[in-house]
This record gives sequence, structure tokens and C-alpha cells, in this order.
Amino acid sequence: MVLLDWIVIALFGLALIGIILWVFKQKEETSGDYFLAGRDATWLAIGASIFASNIGSEHLIGLAGAGASSGMAMAHWEIQGWMILILGWVFVPFYSRSMVTTMPEFLERRYNPESRTILSMISLVSYVLTKVAVTVYAGGLVFKEVFGIETMWGIDFFWISAIGLVLLTAIYTVIGGMKSVLYTSILQTPILLLGSIIIVVLGLRAVGGWDEMLAATSAKTVNAYGDTMSNLIRSNRDPNFPWLGVLIGSSVIGFWYWCTDQFIVQRVLSGKNETEARRGAIFGAYLKLTPVFLFLIPGMIAFAMVQKGVIINGEPFTLSSSDAAFPTLVNKLLPAGLKGLVVCGILAALMSSLASLFNSSAMLFTIDFYKKYRPEASELKLLHVGRIATVVVVVLGMLWIPIMKSIGSVLYTYLQDVQSVLAPGIAAAFLLGILSRRPTPKGGMWGMIVGFIIGIMRLGAKVYYSTTATGAGYTDVKLWAAEKGVNNLFYYLFYDTNWLFFSGGMLVFCMLVIMIVSRYTAPATKLQLQGITLSSASAADKAATRASWNKWDIIHSAIILTITVAFYIYFW
Repeated sequence: MVLLDWIVIALFGLALIGIILWVFKQKEETSGDYFLAGRDATWLAIGASIFASNIGSEHLIGLAGAGASSGMAMAHWEIQGWMILILGWVFVPFYSRSMVTTMPEFLERRYNPESRTILSMISLVSYVLTKVAVTVYAGGLVFKEVFGIETMWGIDFFWISAIGLVLLTAIYTVIGGMKSVLYTSILQTPILLLGSIIIVVLGLRAVGGWDEMLAATSAKTVNAYGDTMSNLIRSNRDPNFPWLGVLIGSSVIGFWYWCTDQFIVQRVLSGKNETEARRGAIFGAYLKLTPVFLFLIPGMIAFAMVQKGVIINGEPFTLSSSDAAFPTLVNKLLPAGLKGLVVCGILAALMSSLASLFNSSAMLFTIDFYKKYRPEASELKLLHVGRIATVVVVVLGMLWIPIMKSIGSVLYTYLQDVQSVLAPGIAAAFLLGILSRRPTPKGGMWGMIVGFIIGIMRLGAKVYYSTTATGAGYTDVKLWAAEKGVNNLFYYLFYDTNWLFFSGGMLVFCMLVIMIVSRYTAPATKLQLQGITLSSASAADKAATRASWNKWDIIHSAIILTITVAFYIYFW
């Protein structure tokens, strides 16, 4: 980092401060202003916020690291613009009609108050223990790699950068709420895109071009069935990414994340109307086509550079670990000025993801817990509680960092495992609850409860068998199980079954629980269902939805689907 890089970073910081000051001058008188930007956001702000909220340090480290270690395997999760289209075309009308401000509130409307509490608790715990901590941990690691600083003032630079990142983000989130998140995203998203494009271009030039990168990755086999790093679809016997399991598991996780998770759906809830919300989702879907090329491909480029022995500045290009792929490319490839610009892009991704998370967490606590038990609270009081809740989430996330730091080597796997068992129960409740009027309040509630219990059992089994095998001196759990004769049904189902097939099986089981319980419990009233299930939408509701889109919305959606299909064909 030279003076020019610091000047670029300073200019970015001044622009960010300018936006925050502008937002601060806008009067926020209600909780709706703070959490949903007064429901006045346009498609540009919504789409940019969807993308910027999704892209965090787990992409800059985890996705690039996955590209460097396993190639195209994780691309299924990142080429999910089609799933955001489902949010915009299928779910936005129901969410807009219900006029809810949180996803748990929607479940209360569809099912019962208990369902709202269950989803709020699951979401808050998962946000603090996974998303906040993972983003902050990975952020600290990124900046330590990029700046190349081990210690400062006698303190590990990891902690200085991680805590500084959290405090900076918390300040503008607490001050400006959802407007800060939306409008800073408009600045941050293009910088992140531009910076990552520069990395891809310079990386491909260094490795000798696209064909050379593909040749190097195609020469590396990843399983015993002939699949290579460049294969997107792999043998169904692959222990980690069987093609059928990937298609099922990534769809379950994707549906939960893009269509039902407060973290993402809050962006479209802030739209001024159904048209802006849907077009924001379509714009977000376009942007979601890019992470494979902006973050995963750079990891594959870094792998190819190591394999080919590429010389950078008189030294062979090396990686300390696969997770260091993206920050190492930034540090080694970029000239002065450009390095500062890409650092701004990284900073933008980290802050935007954290800001969205802080705001969503605070909203869940304020609306689904505080307001529920203090319904008489004034809007000013809710505003203050929201800001305090944001600070609490920040503190809890920082307290969890040491634990995340201790398991950093399995950080991305840990995150995916948690999401794969968290998603099915929630996805089942939303999917059946909107598509059909048959699920009863108790049916939806028990579907989520059973899903949560099974998920905890799965995570508990992984911890138990892993620690037991390690304690016995084994590094391979399956080898330990074979030698010790561990071959019971519990071990097979909750540990040995591929995590992607397990997630798909959980979804089916939770849907069966909902339907069976619904058969023997009281149905929801007609008034309760009005407008929020497929069959209960009135003629006026359908007419309003039809009037909210035109041929261009269809054309752009078709383009996104075509690009997705072409991607699968090319990397098959």
C-alpha cells in the first residue's frame, strides 16, 4: 500500500460520510422509517442492496477459497438469480398485500403467534452466531492479508481491523437505519463490481488467458470418478458434491435464504410499491449472476497461477492457504491506486453485509419481541429500542469472534452446515403456507419445531462423532466408525448421510409433518387467509398484481433464466 492507495481509500471514506450525513438529516419519525426506509425505496436501491447485503467476506474469502480448492463446486449457490426471480414474481405480491414488516410477523398472520416467536428466535440466534461472527472474522483475515500487517501497537492486526470494521459499520447503521444501508449500497456496489472485474482481468492476463486457466483446473481431478475442478456437475457418488444432492440442497437453502429470510426480504419490503419491489428483485437477480465470475473464478485463477509457477515481481506466486486466494491476488497483482480501489470494494462488501445484518436483527427484536409485549410503545420509543438492539447485536457478534477464530479452518463448511439444517423447516412452512390454504396454524408451527429439532440433532451428531474420533487419535471419522463398529441408524442418518441429501430429506419430512398435523387440527379462518395464500387472493388483488408488471419485466426475467441455463451447459 502506497500513498496513492490511501488517497483513494480516503476519497471513498469521504463519499461514504457524505451519504450518511445526508441520511441523518432525513427525519426518521417511525420504526417504519428506520427499518424499511419509509417503504419508499426504488428498484435501483433495492436491487443494489440485495446484492451488496448478500456479498460479504464469506464470498471474498470463502467463495474464492472454494474456487482455489474445489473449483466450480460452489457455483450452484452463486448462480441463483433465478431464485430471486421467485421472490419477486411469486412472493412479493403476498408480502406486499400483508403489509408486514418482518417475516416472523408474516408467519403470525398465516399461522399463529407461536410460529412468529419460533422463527424470530431461530433467526436471531443464527444471525449472531453465524452471519455476524463469520463476516467479522473473515473481514479481519482479509485486511490482515491485504495490508500485510501482523501487529500494530503490539496488538494482532486481525483484531484491530475486525473491531474497527464492526464499529465503523455500526455507527452508520445505528444513525441511519435502513436508509443508510440502501443508499450506501448504491455507492458500494459499483465499486465492488469494478474492483473484482479488475482482479479477474489482471489474473487472467497473468495466467495466460481463460483457456490456460481452464486447462490448469481441468487437469486437477477432485474425486475418484474422473471429475475435475472445472466440472459443475459431478458424479452422484462424489462424497461432497453429488450432482443430484447439490441441485436439491442448494435449492432448499436458496429458497429459504432468498425468499423467506428477513436479511434479504427486508430489502423488497422497503419498496414504495409492488412494481418497484419486483423490479428491484429482477435487478438483484442480474447482479447475482456475477459472483461466480467475480469471486469464485479468481480462486481458480489463483490455483492455476500456482500450478503454472507464474512469476509476479520476480517471485513465484504462492498461496498460504486456499482461503487466502482473493486477498493474495489483490496484494500481488494490483498496481498503486487500483489496489486502493479494490480495498474500497472489499470494505464496501464487508460493511454493506454487516449493516444489513445489524438492521435486520434489530428489526426482528424490536418488532417481534419488544413491540409484541409492549404494544403501547410509541414510535419514538421503538426507534430508540431499534438503535439499542443494533448495538447489542454488534457486541454479541464481537464476543463470538474468538470462538469463530478458533475454528477458522472450517469456517465456510460450518456456515453451510448450519444453513443446510436451518433452512428446511422454515422453507416448508412458507412454501406450503402460501401455495395452499390447507396447512393449519398448528401444522405450520410443528413443521418448524420438528425441523429445528432435527437440525440441532444433526449438528450435535457432527460435533459428537468428530470430537470422539479426534479424542481417540483419528483424523477420519468414517475410519474410526468402521474400526470401532459404529454402524447404527442414528450414525448413518445424522452423520454419514451427505449433507445435501439430508437437507432435501428434511424438507420433505417437514412438509409431511405440516400436512399430517394439519389433518387433525383446526384450520385457519377465511379472514386470516385472505390475500396471503394463492387460492385466497381476490380478483382485485390479482388485478393489482397484473397491473404492476409489463413486458419488459418478463423480457429481463427471461434473459436471466437464459444466462443461467447457458452457464450450466458451458460448465457441465
